[in-house]
Amino acid sequence: MIVEYKTMELYGRMLFEKVILIPPFKKNNPMSNEACFLYIMDGEYNSLSEKEQMRIRANEAVLMKCGRYLSQMYASGDSKRYEAVAVHFYPDILKKIYNDKLPAFLKKGIANTKSMARVNSDLLIHKYIEGILFYFENPGLVNEEILILKTKEIILLLHQTKNAPAIHAILANLFNPVSYSFREVIEAHIYSPVTIRELARLTHMSLSSFKREFKKIYNHSPAVYLKDKKLARARELLSASGLRVSDIAFDCGFNDVAHFSKSFKQKYSLTPTQYRLTHFNKSLSRSE
Repeated sequence: MIVEYKTMELYGRMLFEKVILIPPFKKNNPMSNEACFLYIMDGEYNSLSEKEQMRIRANEAVLMKCGRYLSQMYASGDSKRYEAVAVHFYPDILKKIYNDKLPAFLKKGIANTKSMARVNSDLLIHKYIEGILFYFENPGLVNEEILILKTKEIILLLHQTKNAPAIHAILANLFNPVSYSFREVIEAHIYSPVTIRELARLTHMSLSSFKREFKKIYNHSPAVYLKDKKLARARELLSASGLRVSDIAFDCGFNDVAHFSKSFKQKYSLTPTQYRLTHFNKSLSRSE
């Protein structure tokens, strides 16, 4: 449930965005001709692109270049809400505010397949976000010049951030998306907590077309194939690691422990706990 949603626009486009919501919350997040810097103030954010997954926690940030994303928002610790600020970048607006003379680090550089980069939240980034929040609370003070300055400021801060190499690679390829094959997208998200419909979106397909293509390549329906792969990995972890059953469930892409336990028993005739009791020592003895 969305509690608060505010935006600030420049040249008719949403430039800054602030949201407070009650998680969990999911949304499809296509960015075909834009990029985004997202700072999490409360809760956690799980971003999935065609090939990657990144979990961002409170007081952390991520820079995402153009592409297709699935956004998943979660609560964290004692907090029951999710709060974040986003800055959106558009190629036409950047060219306009820089008078068609983009900084060198914003121009296409070495080929880079990464779609996301984690941004270390240092003092300057933190103070920048405080400034943006001030303008959200005082919209009467906002004008075109302020918005242009704040856009240039965050780009300069990103350019100078501690993990500069990864950030530079993203900045230099903000608007150069990478294409991935159907199989590459599937293999990257077998253990991700995504639905079949969400996978279809990541592959740029309708649900029906996705199912047909999946069956042609894997000779199984996506529901059966993906569930079997998740359960097989869970079985390996139960017999070879000391992770808690709940952690194994989430690591293998199950959002609900009870559903995981039921599915596991249907597949292997034992609950996850029972399977561990009968197989864990055997696995250890084989590895010695």
